[in-house]
Amino acid sequence: MHFTLRIDGTAAHITVHGEIDFTTLPILRAAAAGLPPHVTELVWDLHDARFMDVAGLHLLFEPPSPQGPPRKTTVTNLAPQPLRLLLLAAEVNPALELAQLLPDTFPDTLLDD
Repeated sequence: MHFTLRIDGTAAHITVHGEIDFTTLPILRAAAAGLPPHVTELVWDLHDARFMDVAGLHLLFEPPSPQGPPRKTTVTNLAPQPLRLLLLAAEVNPALELAQLLPDTFPDTLLDD
């Protein structure tokens, strides 16, 4: 697994290439933690992440560090397996704010199932 990082103004885009699991979780957490303080939005692009286990849920839903700046986190380009995992997690735990994690352009019909 590796990732690419692109910063556009106050938005950072991290594209994951490979699986998200407990082996890769520390690397991805460090990438997010190392973002400059002016970044207020973090977009996880999972186009090339075809598999994600519960470690991905930890990555996407963990609360922001009190020492870091507040950031809006979203995820985009979900492959079928990571999307299914997110939908199952939200079904099991409705307190997860899945609607806030997914971009506004995401089909609402998937959230209604």
